[in-house]
Amino acid sequence: MFNCIIMGAAGRDFHDFRTFFVDHPEFHVCAFTATQIPFIAERSFPQALAGEGYDADIPIYDEQELPGLIDALDIDFVFFAYSDLPHSEVMHRASMVQAAGASFVLLGPKLTMLKSCKKVVSITATRTGAGKSPLTQWLALGLRDAGIRVATLRHPMPYGNLGQQAVQRFATFADLDRNNCTIEEREEYEPYVRQGLVIFAGVDYQAILRAAEEEADIILWDGGNNDFSFVEPDLSIVVSDALRAGHGLDYYPGETNFRAADILVINKVATASSADIETIIALKSRLNPGAELVHSDLEVSVEEAHKIRGKRVLIVEDGPTVTHGGMAYGAGWVAAGKYGAGEILDPEPFSVGSIRETFAANPHLRQVLPAMGYSEEQRAELKATIEVSGADVVINASPANITELLELSLPVVQVRYAFVPRKGVDIFSRVAALLTA
Repeated sequence: MFNCIIMGAAGRDFHDFRTFFVDHPEFHVCAFTATQIPFIAERSFPQALAGEGYDADIPIYDEQELPGLIDALDIDFVFFAYSDLPHSEVMHRASMVQAAGASFVLLGPKLTMLKSCKKVVSITATRTGAGKSPLTQWLALGLRDAGIRVATLRHPMPYGNLGQQAVQRFATFADLDRNNCTIEEREEYEPYVRQGLVIFAGVDYQAILRAAEEEADIILWDGGNNDFSFVEPDLSIVVSDALRAGHGLDYYPGETNFRAADILVINKVATASSADIETIIALKSRLNPGAELVHSDLEVSVEEAHKIRGKRVLIVEDGPTVTHGGMAYGAGWVAAGKYGAGEILDPEPFSVGSIRETFAANPHLRQVLPAMGYSEEQRAELKATIEVSGADVVINASPANITELLELSLPVVQVRYAFVPRKGVDIFSRVAALLTA
């Protein structure tokens, strides 16, 4: 038996465990490590989900403890299982593992992808914040309006009680409340629920997939970060962000997606330079010449736009997009410019607690506040940071309804962004054709 550690971030790590490791008991997982997402290391992976080979919960440690854990637990293999890192950072971790004496492993699609009895379309990306969820929602609405039963599976975001999050189905706002969803979870699930769509998530994706198949003619995979799909796709759609043109080559496992795409979508073309668009096209010619091509945008709009013009505004952005996604700003910043904000306040000087720590860890941020809310304490710190700003209006570009979640006293204008295809192959027709193939 080989002693193993899985390096993760409460997503692919748990999925890889439930697929590969349960089926290969000769690899025994002694621990998980966690990064990117706050507070994961305060939990453990429940024995009830681990299976017969485990007589106790599996501990989760902070990734910084990894070298000591390799020695203390006599580890043979460390399996890397998260996303959105530059290739160089992945190899720095590999070097750290090997220096401690263990082997470093990356599991691929063949050993981790589930197979569905229904047709599957995966929507993944080269980086977090590229626009895959708006595209997935656009596609799901089109299929529904055509009379096709559709279910979407979301890349996992199990930030609560893992034992209670094996299979989650969100169809109403009451479902979000009942599952005690964090702001980050709501950012992904609320847009579906608001549009009358059903979305599944959780920890046990074999059970999740079976539940979705019961009520759908076609399965959509809405990926997280730039990870590849947990379910084997019949059609792979990959979104590349024209504002981060070279990242199709530079980040793991975004390059995996880029190379495997059946349809490559270059998104945000209206705000990108022609040189950046050509950079992606050149990468496509080099890495994946057979993929079909689409140009698209995210159309930004706000409710009550008149409240922005000439005002002192505080911009709240989707958290992961501007933290480990590496963007200096998002749709909120775009909306502030589009609708004539008078002054954009810098939230860093009056940030408190873990929000201040978030700014210290992400010096690239440009006068925007990430919607960090992974715990009740952090949500309170986010609220305090917003309230003390004294802004005339808060521009909220987080898909989560922070007005109600945080019970804000300041006026809030909500930003929406919708996927708009501009030119290229007809995505909807390509997907609909799967059902008649």
